[in-house]
Amino acid sequence: MILVTGATGTIGSDVVRQLAARGEKVRALTRDPAKARVPAGVEVVRGDYHDPASLEAALTGVTAAFLLRPPGPDEGQDAALVAAAGATGVGRLVKLSAIGTGEGASGPSSLWHLEGERAVRESGAEWTVLRPSSFASNTLSWVPALRAGEPVPNMTGDGASGVIDPRDVAAVAVRALVGSGHAGRTYTLTGPEAISMPDQAAVLAAVLGRPVPIRDLSADETRAFLRTAWGMEEDRADGVLAGVAFVRDGGNAVVTDDVPEVLGRPARTFRAWVEDNRGVFGGS
Repeated sequence: MILVTGATGTIGSDVVRQLAARGEKVRALTRDPAKARVPAGVEVVRGDYHDPASLEAALTGVTAAFLLRPPGPDEGQDAALVAAAGATGVGRLVKLSAIGTGEGASGPSSLWHLEGERAVRESGAEWTVLRPSSFASNTLSWVPALRAGEPVPNMTGDGASGVIDPRDVAAVAVRALVGSGHAGRTYTLTGPEAISMPDQAAVLAAVLGRPVPIRDLSADETRAFLRTAWGMEEDRADGVLAGVAFVRDGGNAVVTDDVPEVLGRPARTFRAWVEDNRGVFGGS
């Protein structure tokens, strides 16, 4: 039995689908089982990071667990799950972290997964840590602007990132959960190329057959956008600005061979992800 946390999100739901397609026994952890939509045969259980008994119940009989918590500062979620996994004898843990973890120059977000990674590594179980780069699916946040005929706000200038298809992240997670040779590994997961936001807009425009205009934001404009459009508090917005500056200055222009190494095939391109999701952007 494999437990998947964050089972209703972008990565977690795909991990569930891919495991189920392989015929694995899967248990999906969610705070609200009534709202979960999972493939037939997948067991859905309730669990809350602040309720240790619910976590131990969810992990009973589990051989491997995928740890995915909500984005944001660490609130002890991973440590709670690792403790429950230890109490129930789970032998393998795969944690979703993030690229740049531990790199102070990338801002406060570099600290979000440090304690969780440490908990997994010190758990006594087989462990694998996944550090994906920026998701291709982040561009779905452009849809409202595109539908309104407005330019997409660009906070990172010409800074490039090794943008990755979320399906590849899920596929690597599945291999680590069910396969051998991944224990004690920390994988930095990227696409096959480093691509900037203007380049992503150009790819989307080419696939859709129409312009995708962008508007470069200054630091002050970015702060105002984060405060008004995303509703961030000032201290959180300042933290995001540090990460934005890191990307703008080229700090995230990282490409690795970890996806091909694990999957035995090239990582999917950003263009391939756009072509598969063109309908979401209004393409035919």
